[in-house]
Amino acid sequence: MILADFGKALAQMVDPRFLRVLLLGLGLTLLLLAGLYGLTFWLVGWLVPEAISLPYFGEISWVDDAASVASLLLMLVLSVFLMVPVASAFTGLFLEDVAEAVEAEHYPGLPPADGLPWGEALVDSAQFLVLIVAVNAVALTLYFFVGPLAPFLFWAVNGFLLGREYFSMVAMRRLGRSGARAARHRHRLKIWGAGALMAAPLSIPVVNLFIPILGAATFTHLFHRWEGQAARRSDRTAYRDRNRRA
Repeated sequence: MILADFGKALAQMVDPRFLRVLLLGLGLTLLLLAGLYGLTFWLVGWLVPEAISLPYFGEISWVDDAASVASLLLMLVLSVFLMVPVASAFTGLFLEDVAEAVEAEHYPGLPPADGLPWGEALVDSAQFLVLIVAVNAVALTLYFFVGPLAPFLFWAVNGFLLGREYFSMVAMRRLGRSGARAARHRHRLKIWGAGALMAAPLSIPVVNLFIPILGAATFTHLFHRWEGQAARRSDRTAYRDRNRRA
């Protein structure tokens, strides 16, 4: 069933609302990485002298050029690891559009979701970015010790993180934070398995850039399949409460 939900998400990738979120996420990611490149080069130029004098070697005049090239190579390598986490974090800011597009296409008739305030979504995305970068940095040191099992460790770690994050973001729209936490606990193993499916293509260049959108869409389907009745009850209660206050 998870593969069927993934297939439905994949079939909707040509939806203009999906493409808009994809372009926004990639655009903001590229701007951030370009800013980091610029800051790195500025720091290198500021901190590294143009030339140094060493005993027996004399004056070395290419120190700043070597440092600039080294910093560029370092940033390029880091970009491989940071592109998807950063894109995922930015995509999280626009998850509402992805979930709404899925619900409009496949679950018509649902009342509007309460959603999350922009400030909370920003904080959640920032926390997710820090968490996924930190955990992968630690896991990176373990890959050397597990040998051929490294891909499975990568899928397991990122599957847990992606599944937890995407399901929570989708569920909070309909159930609130406490309800989403309870739903995540009920389906934790299935969420991990679905997250591993999302993590598997992360090592494929270009394809990995689509994973945040596919993940958000797939977990929207999974949420409605696993928690659809609870979500509808919550929506009806929220709708009645809004009418009473009005």
